[in-house]
Amino acid sequence: MSASPTNIIDGKTIATALKARVAAEVARLKAEHGLTPGLAVVLVGNDPASEVYVRNKGIATVEAGMNSFEYRLPGTATQDEVLAKVRELNADPAVHGFLVQFPVPDQISQQAVIDAIDPDKDADGLHPLNAGRLASGLPAMVPATPEGCVIMAKLAGGDLSGKHAVVIGRSNLVGKPVAQLLLKENCTVTIAHSRSHDLPALARQADILVAAVGRPNMVRGDWVKSGAIVIDVGINRVPAPEKGEGKTRLVGDVAFDEAVKVAGAITPVPGGVGLMTVACLMRNTVIAACRQNGIALPKDF
Repeated sequence: MSASPTNIIDGKTIATALKARVAAEVARLKAEHGLTPGLAVVLVGNDPASEVYVRNKGIATVEAGMNSFEYRLPGTATQDEVLAKVRELNADPAVHGFLVQFPVPDQISQQAVIDAIDPDKDADGLHPLNAGRLASGLPAMVPATPEGCVIMAKLAGGDLSGKHAVVIGRSNLVGKPVAQLLLKENCTVTIAHSRSHDLPALARQADILVAAVGRPNMVRGDWVKSGAIVIDVGINRVPAPEKGEGKTRLVGDVAFDEAVKVAGAITPVPGGVGLMTVACLMRNTVIAACRQNGIALPKDF
């Protein structure tokens, strides 16, 4: 990296600290309430990226002292078979939070799967009830990646109140919920997307710029306001001929080498938001376990 590390937001350090807080809370729940939070993941098929992600979730869950459950269904599984597994996990008292890893094969409706999950066990925070509660400012299961984005922005920028946040991307997974969370922090929020006019000019207004579009290096350095906090959610695999024939490397949605010279703080890819997703997912599971059992959480959790 050409930049001084002083303006790079270290996802590994932040995620490690959050995982330690989760582990401490799990230990308290075991000691005081005899409760071990449980996180389950359903993987349909054998998407390589999903397999790595699921494995990492399982390792981190066990390291935090929680119960980890993993269910694998073949890529030929029907929608009814997947929904049957969802209903089984809805009814399992040892499972406090779970998710079906996306993407799922084409014969399965992603929305039908989301709709079938018990909102109280919705570890990914994607059920319409949780989305509606988040938009209404009510307690909800919050998607892990957006939650990680806001934690990083607050650590980099302190009080976000009154700052202008521009979110590029309007997906249900990241764009919309991160906008709601930033509103909760009293930011002025603009949601931009592929149909927005003069996207670079909109981006340059941002005190906090969140890029979540899935297009490698789309956000250039001259899109970034001097001193802005840049949160790069993109994880894109691009050819890396310098590493050898057929080799690839990970890049974000932001042209890092350009933006790092301008930004006040920026998340790298890899080593940024992605590491926070698993930590926030585990935090969600602990929150779900406490809510399901009527246990109060510490205010700073």
